[in-house]
Amino acid sequence: MSEPENNKKPRRSIKNLPPERFQPKVLFIWLAIFVAVVGLLVWSPGVTSGPAKFSIQDVVEKAEAGEVTKGVIRSDTTIAPNGVIITGELEKRSLKSSNGADTNSFVASGRLSEGNLDRLQKSKKFSEQPSQTLLSSILVQVVPFILIIGLLYFLFVRQLKQAGRGALSFGKSRAKLLTRDRDKITFADVAGCDEAKEEVSEVVEFLKDSKKFTKMGGKIPRGILMVGAPGTGKTLLAKAVAGEADVPFFSISGSDFVEMFVGVGASRVRDMFEQGRKSAPCLIFIDEIDAVGRQRGAGVGGGNDEREQTLNSLLVEMDGFDTTEGVIIIAATNRPDVLDSALLRPGRFDRQVYVDLPDMIGREQILRVHAKKINLADAVDLAVIARGTPGLSGAELANLLNEAALLAARRNKKKVEMIDVDDAREKVQFGRERRRLMDDEEKKLTAYHEAGHALIQGVLDDGALPVHKVTIIPRGRSLGSTMFIPKKDLLTHAMKRMLNQIAMGLGGRIAEELVLGDISSGAAGDIKQVTKIARHMVCDWGMSPLGPVAYGDNSDTVFLGREITRSENVSEETARKIDVEIHRIISEQYTRATQIITEHRSALDKIAEALLEHETIEGKHVIEIIQFGEMRSPVITAIVVKAEEKTSERKITDKPVVSDVISPGGSTAPTPA
Repeated sequence: MSEPENNKKPRRSIKNLPPERFQPKVLFIWLAIFVAVVGLLVWSPGVTSGPAKFSIQDVVEKAEAGEVTKGVIRSDTTIAPNGVIITGELEKRSLKSSNGADTNSFVASGRLSEGNLDRLQKSKKFSEQPSQTLLSSILVQVVPFILIIGLLYFLFVRQLKQAGRGALSFGKSRAKLLTRDRDKITFADVAGCDEAKEEVSEVVEFLKDSKKFTKMGGKIPRGILMVGAPGTGKTLLAKAVAGEADVPFFSISGSDFVEMFVGVGASRVRDMFEQGRKSAPCLIFIDEIDAVGRQRGAGVGGGNDEREQTLNSLLVEMDGFDTTEGVIIIAATNRPDVLDSALLRPGRFDRQVYVDLPDMIGREQILRVHAKKINLADAVDLAVIARGTPGLSGAELANLLNEAALLAARRNKKKVEMIDVDDAREKVQFGRERRRLMDDEEKKLTAYHEAGHALIQGVLDDGALPVHKVTIIPRGRSLGSTMFIPKKDLLTHAMKRMLNQIAMGLGGRIAEELVLGDISSGAAGDIKQVTKIARHMVCDWGMSPLGPVAYGDNSDTVFLGREITRSENVSEETARKIDVEIHRIISEQYTRATQIITEHRSALDKIAEALLEHETIEGKHVIEIIQFGEMRSPVITAIVVKAEEKTSERKITDKPVVSDVISPGGSTAPTPA
């Protein structure tokens, strides 16, 4: 497919360049300096001794006397019709040259008669060279200047031309045309967003056959705004629309419009729409449109003039854009709250397509798409991986499989196995294992801290979020981790489950206090997390005696341009009541968790002892200790060294991967949305 005609840049000459970019005076000054230097080097009299000047008769006499050791006769018609130049050397004698220096070389010029020529030839000291014509002498003197001028052209003039061409194209659009044959993407390459694909399928049909809609009097949306979290596949979906419709796809980022000079962004917007009209039917995709589409007049001192003019130009072009021309504008952003309201009105970005995080079925579909490029073992169950990775976007799932492939390659495996995926997921979410040297006191503190979390979750769990693994091996900033695996995607947060999560989060601190008689800073992340959950319960979810009222937080929106002053959503009395309720919820769960740990003190000790012995135990071991008082399942050895391969790898187990949020204090717990 050939590029649009407007992409062909017109030829420009130096004389058309702006005067501030091309200054011929500077070039001529440098050229004059260069010529002067060359002239001084070539024609200036040297400081060394030059030849002594003789007459033709003197040379003949000295040749007959045997004083000449060697000589050269060279014809030169520029002196006379039969003129010659004779150069040579005398015997080791001291002569005075023209500049007064001692020399034994000589030069003579003038007419040479036949008799004198015979006398020189008889001395057998002279040789003849071909004659030098006027043309050859001119070439010898002119060719070096031609080479010098050519060199100056390539060094200076070509760069000035390129600079001028860049200056004249400064206001041109930087949209890139996707090569359809090489980079073609279809809906088969996009998974996990079936609803979004249905929304944009109308665009594909319109681009293929626009008359089908215009005959009915319908109008396709002029612009489609894709909204979603980072990595959910907004750009990929836009490319799939172009691939399905088999039309040109222009891609540009919102930051490509914003420049330091006012008016450049607006010029690029106009040029981009002009390209679209010439290549219709086509798609124009603007990624991260919030870079140029933010609310106008934002901030105390006003907004950015260049960005606002660019936005105004975009609004005008879209308002006057005729959809019958077959050009669709698709934009993507993960910050729809900061966009200007004029962009979202009907007639511009009429339709908003929300590309959400994939559910369990969508994650499995995404994994199957990316697994085509990975050499997976037959035992790898993508459905199990999808169930254990809630909240991960498509890009994160692709990164998970890539990390698994890298781990398998480092372990010298031929295929990626389930244990590689499990380790890759833990590495991505929690960080790499760090075999940090800890003394017995720190190990005991960490073991009881994690045992407190695991014990309370094992006792209070309703089956939706069981314990998957407990470890005292440091990962990231955490000295230990308690991991959970959800049985399904948790879309809502029940009050009982949130209270259980608060009690579980406090279990580590309570275990430290009851067993060791002291508390540490390891519960810092747990305290922040339980406070966040309690605040959500009181202020957002209405799970307190204050009633179903959304109190929210104090908001500062100066830089969004909505308000200049700070807005207070609650009074001081209500804020005091909110603090009291948050403190009450946490205190009640602290007492509840203390009672549970006290009643199951023996189980707490056995879980901690198992952690000190094995470093990592599974969730089933925690349940066995709570129910039977001992572990009845064998603990899989963490590291197995194969001497023949000289590699270390973990034993393969058919374990599901999990997803949870790690806290800096050393424990993990799900975070409410």
